[in-house]
Amino acid sequence: MSAAVVRIDADFDLGRFLEQPLTAHVAVAGPSVRPVWFLWEDGAFWWLTGDWPSLTATLKNDPRVALVVDTCHLETGTVLQVSADGDAEIYQLDRERARRLLRRYLGPEEARWPARLVELGFHDPATRLIRLEPARLRARTLSYEAP
Repeated sequence: MSAAVVRIDADFDLGRFLEQPLTAHVAVAGPSVRPVWFLWEDGAFWWLTGDWPSLTATLKNDPRVALVVDTCHLETGTVLQVSADGDAEIYQLDRERARRLLRRYLGPEEARWPARLVELGFHDPATRLIRLEPARLRARTLSYEAP
């Protein structure tokens, strides 16, 4: 892969922002946009999918993906945004990576996780990991002074 184009505002802490359990919105050919829980790891976004949303089939035909993670706090005027795009890759399920991803959103007590998410993350043979190493990434602070 060629070098990524990265633009990060000077006051934006990309790692800290992407460590939060936020929802990313992924757009694929179709067009189709869907929310995903993600893991930012090793310079890439990772998320789980299976056959039910047809995302795997869509990405096999056209791997181009655009992704946005953002927050907007009206009380403080803090608005942060990360956008990325590139070609997504489909990987076999890596249970340890899936576990790290699910812990971000469900907490460390796996015994309390919903059974359907445990099935998806560890036992469903159709589950795959999608990886997006951004060709372009932009992290911006769009904050304003709250009234």
